[in-house]
Amino acid sequence: MDRYPVGIANGRFQILHMGHMEYLLACKERCEHLIIGITDPDPTRSFFETDIEREDSRDPFRAVSYPYYTFTFYERALMIKESLLEAGVDRKSFEIVPFPIHFPKLLKYYIPMDAVVFVTIYDDWGYKKADILKSLGLQVEILWVRDMSERFTTGTEVRELIANSSKWEHFVPHGVVRVIKGLGLDEKLKKLN
Repeated sequence: MDRYPVGIANGRFQILHMGHMEYLLACKERCEHLIIGITDPDPTRSFFETDIEREDSRDPFRAVSYPYYTFTFYERALMIKESLLEAGVDRKSFEIVPFPIHFPKLLKYYIPMDAVVFVTIYDDWGYKKADILKSLGLQVEILWVRDMSERFTTGTEVRELIANSSKWEHFVPHGVVRVIKGLGLDEKLKKLN
């Protein structure tokens, strides 16, 4: 298989779980250097520009005050870095950057526009995201199309397990467990619950 010089993976990673790792490692197999874009890097970049002024158009799940924004960009980047290193990925072969998908015209400031973007599709958002990226002239490669029932888990489910003091560690790489416990993020989640 030919490998791309540079590939891009992206996601919220509002707790990096094993499903995300499957995606990131599949992306890394397809390229020499992987750029991992964290979407929704902060709450101001989590809505399409046309929706920012219209509170009624916002998805209430994505309200700034909702615990959806539990982990900062920095905390998510640490989870990704620690997990990829633990998986044996050379640190020189990946970067982690903001990826403001809801502000598509800003992407050119964060990623090389001649790289291939790897996308997985589980729902309509996956198709919409692929269309947005293609409309910018980016090359998009669909790694897989799966039904939502085929997902490993979701960040929401894992965050809820942590908040409720249930077993959660088996859903995430060991690097994530170290970051969550090392920074006290498990206690932060419990307080938000």
